[in-house]
Amino acid sequence: MNILMPERKIPVIEEADICVLGGSCTGVFAAIRAARLGAKTVIVEKQNKFGGVATNSLVNVWHSLYDTGFKKQIIAGLTLEILERLQKRNAVSEFINTRNYGIILNSEELTIELDELVCESKIKPYLHTFFSEAIIEDNQTVSAVIVENKNGRGAIKAKFFIDATGDADLCNKLGQCRNLAEHLQPPTMCAKFSDWNFPEEIDFQRLIREKAKKYNLPEGFIWGAFVPQSNVHMLAGTRVFNKNCSDANDLTFCEIEGRRQIRAIMDIFRNELPEKYHPKIQALPSQIGIRETRHIKSLHQIKGNELLYGEKFGDAVANATYPVDIHHNDKPGITFKHLDGTQKYCRPGMNKEEGRWRKKTCASPEYYQIPLRSIIPQNGPGNVISAGRMIDADHEAFGAVRVMVNLNQIGEAAGAAAHLAVCDNLKIKDVKATDVRKILSQSGCSVL
Repeated sequence: MNILMPERKIPVIEEADICVLGGSCTGVFAAIRAARLGAKTVIVEKQNKFGGVATNSLVNVWHSLYDTGFKKQIIAGLTLEILERLQKRNAVSEFINTRNYGIILNSEELTIELDELVCESKIKPYLHTFFSEAIIEDNQTVSAVIVENKNGRGAIKAKFFIDATGDADLCNKLGQCRNLAEHLQPPTMCAKFSDWNFPEEIDFQRLIREKAKKYNLPEGFIWGAFVPQSNVHMLAGTRVFNKNCSDANDLTFCEIEGRRQIRAIMDIFRNELPEKYHPKIQALPSQIGIRETRHIKSLHQIKGNELLYGEKFGDAVANATYPVDIHHNDKPGITFKHLDGTQKYCRPGMNKEEGRWRKKTCASPEYYQIPLRSIIPQNGPGNVISAGRMIDADHEAFGAVRVMVNLNQIGEAAGAAAHLAVCDNLKIKDVKATDVRKILSQSGCSVL
């Protein structure tokens, strides 16, 4: 059965040079880069705050800014700028001249810092606002997007649009997405705990594994980190298998199931340990941590071998060292593949299965690169670019490029490319990568 809606006029609530859909760090960095270059910019976010997985999903760890040997800093730009701002508030772990793979953040401080950056850049923000439709002119240009919030439906007109929705919501409406991967990396629900103070004789991970069946917990992977300068611990210990978080019904299931698994972990502690070792749950995320849904069809799909062999691209807009990291959807554990040719399969409670994905060589890549072409839709309207986890990468390459410090850089590149397209009245395919790289370099980004 269908319901026919009466025709109605939609008011134009905003006109801008660039409209960014999605307020993750990727989307915010795209908006900031465009705004700092002089573009009148609007950003639309469905949640109550910016930051995406880093804030809404409580994932408070970013990867190293250095090459594999920790000798050369290869990531800078807005990623470095916001870390420096957090450093002034003791809200981040050491990140300069360290050999640490992970940089630990205070997600709540990051939330406020992103607010300030958006306001300082004179970007018009729309929180609690959902994208619903795109208005197409002559099958060639998106002239406006329809959004909805507490004020009702409205249209935002812009010369250029950046899809940073995570699930490629705009590109999907435009028919610019590939079929879903056969094995989507499963989502994880994180949580924050106080009184996380287990003595050495209590192996909490082992306890969870041993009691998992009793409490109906799937076997996945467990890790976590203390919030800097606090006794609050973020735990990532859940996994929801065989669901597609770009489907409304599956997403609803994942949110509820993720919270059920958090409670199951809490019940293990409550029922199996003395009371003095009971952590107290302090915060649940406003959205489950989604690793993978849709991917766009771009001008170039990044292949695993390109990444693992450190291939350099003439249109590179990001540098990275994070290894291939695949959270399996058809079995427990994680597979890692590193640039030095080593690989390992890690299953909690089992010995690591270690080996090599290639023969040992005299030298290995110090980092890999991400090309601009991988975020430009193949056949879409000329005034749309993507930014975020919808990047066009095969199963193996996506396991590496999907992490936040990589996508932060992609956001900046999308903002710079959109600015050039607006200034020179170009289709996105006609923007020169050399010009984008020049802007990024002049803006302090580490495009080598």
